[in-house]
Amino acid sequence: MKAQKILLPIIILIGALAFFSIFIVKEVNQAIVLQFGDPKKIILKPGLNFKIPFIQNVVFLDSRILNLDTPPAEVIASDQKRLIVDAFARFQIVDPLKFYISVGNERVARSRLATIINSRIRNVLGQQELQTLLSKDRSKQMSLIQEGVNAEAQKFGIKIVDVRIKRADLPQANSEAIYRRMQTEREREAKEFRARGAEMAVTITSTADKDVSVLLANANKDSEIATIPIGHADGLSRKLGNGKGYVTIHGQRAPIIGNVCMDMIMVNITEINCKEGDVVFIFKTQEDILNISSVSEAISYEVLTLISQRIKRVLIH
Repeated sequence: MKAQKILLPIIILIGALAFFSIFIVKEVNQAIVLQFGDPKKIILKPGLNFKIPFIQNVVFLDSRILNLDTPPAEVIASDQKRLIVDAFARFQIVDPLKFYISVGNERVARSRLATIINSRIRNVLGQQELQTLLSKDRSKQMSLIQEGVNAEAQKFGIKIVDVRIKRADLPQANSEAIYRRMQTEREREAKEFRARGAEMAVTITSTADKDVSVLLANANKDSEIATIPIGHADGLSRKLGNGKGYVTIHGQRAPIIGNVCMDMIMVNITEINCKEGDVVFIFKTQEDILNISSVSEAISYEVLTLISQRIKRVLIH
């Protein structure tokens, strides 16, 4: 019984010593054995290892390639254009001892690397114009950035595997200003195209109207045709053309033949004894106004007011 009582504590003590003495380094880790804070042993290979319990402790470091997402940084190019650059890097701890002595842990290392990367980005990209940064030559700039960051990272026992730019955007205020300028420019071009189109439409329509009137006049060579300098530009409705409307000359009605052109109409004066310079009434009586109103599908007030001020008014009591 006494032997069992003595043996059991010894077994427990041996087990405790073994538990606190043995540690395992995984494939994805590397380890540093510390004794009262001082590095005593570097373990790079995975496997079972031993340490002095209660005197030594183990710090594990990742041996894989790690990703680092840096905060966006504002860069001013050589042509004074501003750019928001969002970059990321991939790094690996290659010297655990130097890493532990210089930065201590991965959190501090990430903070230091982010500062170095953003500083190097500003330094390299700040020497280039914005057009260069957005072209294929950007890969050369990234190589320069990686070389500079790697030179600094080696002081921490870190190797920079890659540095890349995820996004390069204009600042929000600049983007909005550019969008507004582009919108204004497009609206100006649209207005210009519409104005040209309207001008061409008027020209084509006027030419077509004149051609129709001439063709009709040629088709009626036995008729005597007169030209009157008033058209739809003066407020005369197009619907009055082709015999639907008329003017009054010497008290007789002269039908409008062909289309109402922009600045002229043609009337048939075969049955009217008149000459150049005679007075022509567009409307003279209430019947004339009602006829124009009916054909034009307008009210009498519009007929009286839409005729251009260029056309002489004569009030008859």
